[in-house]
Amino acid sequence: MKIMIRRSPDAGLSIYVPKKDLEEPIVESEYETLWGGWIKVANGWVLDLPEMPSGTPLPITINAKKRGGKGDDP
Repeated sequence: MKIMIRRSPDAGLSIYVPKKDLEEPIVESEYETLWGGWIKVANGWVLDLPEMPSGTPLPITINAKKRGGKGDDP
């Protein structure tokens, strides 16, 4: 799924999913640099992110893969 990752002064890191008009803060990540691991967002989704250089500037639109489990759509 296409998502945008961005940083805001008040919310920290968050994702925006255009097709669902959904914005959620990132609450946990496998790696501090984000890239190549998973992230968990406030609604319970866990997304796998692609490998990217650690200095990749934000905001950025990427393809992420949603893992099954809590927070899945019915």
